[in-house]
Amino acid sequence: MVESFGSRLQEQLRERGPLCVGIDPSRELIEAWGRQDSVEGLEFFALAVLEAVIDTVAVIKPQVAFFERFGSPGYRVLERVMSDARDAHLMIVADVKRGDVGSTNDGYAQAWLSEESALRADAMTVSPYLGFDSLEPMLHLARATGRGVFVLAATSNLEGRVIQGARTRDDQTVESFVLDQIRRRNQLDEGLGSLGAVLGATRERPEFALETLGGPYLVPGVGSQGGTPEDVAKVFDRCPSNSVLVSVSRAILQAGPERSSLRDATRRWRDDVARALS
Repeated sequence: MVESFGSRLQEQLRERGPLCVGIDPSRELIEAWGRQDSVEGLEFFALAVLEAVIDTVAVIKPQVAFFERFGSPGYRVLERVMSDARDAHLMIVADVKRGDVGSTNDGYAQAWLSEESALRADAMTVSPYLGFDSLEPMLHLARATGRGVFVLAATSNLEGRVIQGARTRDDQTVESFVLDQIRRRNQLDEGLGSLGAVLGATRERPEFALETLGGPYLVPGVGSQGGTPEDVAKVFDRCPSNSVLVSVSRAILQAGPERSSLRDATRRWRDDVARALS
């Protein structure tokens, strides 16, 4: 039987702490590192970050858009980053935010969750806003392969609140509806489920009882967006141990390009987040 993503993630967080480092090679950051915004600059940036964090954290989260903007050469860099991360036994969350109708989602599932794909990750981020049931191809393949899915529920950007805070006909907020759908599916699993939620650190605690999700949380918005480890601890204070994965990107990446500076920044954030959640 394939070990579930939820079980593997919980064990990794227990051993190596709750920090996830985002690999976000934006134009601004590559140029701030003194490199040209090119495929060569992209590769230098991404591999430097990976090298710096490889012995410090359990999880990396490549933001696929920053690789995709270079077309197929960018995807080749991403494939190398993901291959090197797998070789180092790092878990990978592909930040792709895919979500469409069922047949298209089957293609996305094969790209990011299939064992045969060079882009295979341990988990992917998805959007439920074409209907939660449309995500079933991703959820099905994730279960079959021991991988995970993080569903956007309450994101860290202000623009998302208009939709995510709206109410359904049953007077439930959309974000609570999404969280409840995740909870229902995780009830089929033993231990920590493999279906998680994205919930930003800059958001207030939803109406939904977060401790009942039965799966992990991926928490963006910490660092440059204004969220703090203390904010995370306050929102998720009742959640099970090692079920909250905190993502920090720019606040660490701005310390580059020196590997030692990136490594020091990663360790500081890891220790601060672990202390707040303990």
